[in-house]
Amino acid sequence: MAQYVYGKNVVMQMLKNQSEIQTLYLVSGTKNPEIEKEAQKNGVKISFVPKVKMDAMAKNGKHQGVVAQIKEYKTYSMEEILAAIPSGKQPLLVMLDGLEDPHNLGAILRTCDCVGVDGVIIGKHRSVSLTPTVAKVSTGAIDTVKVAQVTNLTQTLKDLKQLGYWVVGADGYQATDYRKVDYNMPVVLVIGSEGFGISRLVQKECDYCVSIPMVGEVSSLNASIATAVLLYQIYSQRFPA
Repeated sequence: MAQYVYGKNVVMQMLKNQSEIQTLYLVSGTKNPEIEKEAQKNGVKISFVPKVKMDAMAKNGKHQGVVAQIKEYKTYSMEEILAAIPSGKQPLLVMLDGLEDPHNLGAILRTCDCVGVDGVIIGKHRSVSLTPTVAKVSTGAIDTVKVAQVTNLTQTLKDLKQLGYWVVGADGYQATDYRKVDYNMPVVLVIGSEGFGISRLVQKECDYCVSIPMVGEVSSLNASIATAVLLYQIYSQRFPA
């Protein structure tokens, strides 16, 4: 099934990464010389269409006059993700437990790309999947960060723990300040859903629960912001300045 990605930045990034684009659509009467040049260089077919048709392709999203038709977004098996981790690298995986907002997933993928996360794990049920909105928010990270979609998050954690991974959950229950944990080990960072946090069965598999101190009136952080804070703590601990 064909999927559509839209927005100048994300499409340009896909072209530069030589991602497989079946057709590049541009609004009739407009000019995008840089995107057109990059598409021609990669042998990508360009088609000019009326704005109303492009609005329908992007489901009235902010396409900026640029839409790319691609194959269905690629996901990976856990075996493929683990096999791709470079030898000698301290592995880092992110598991998203029940995350539903595509904007959060896109922003998380973007941060994961920045800090070199080896893979993101999402559930097949009751969870956001890879969509055009995710792709647009990720600004290309949907193509650079490997995503696995698994049936059972709890069993996946059990399997990873057998391989030597430690599971760190972002959860306030009996939690340790996130700055006091040693992350110099193979880590799976678990982020819960926007409204309900980490599910009970997944929480039982966490070796540590960590929390981010807050001194203001707001009781919680957006899921993507919390993920970024925690990932950069792991990064800074592993790669001190």
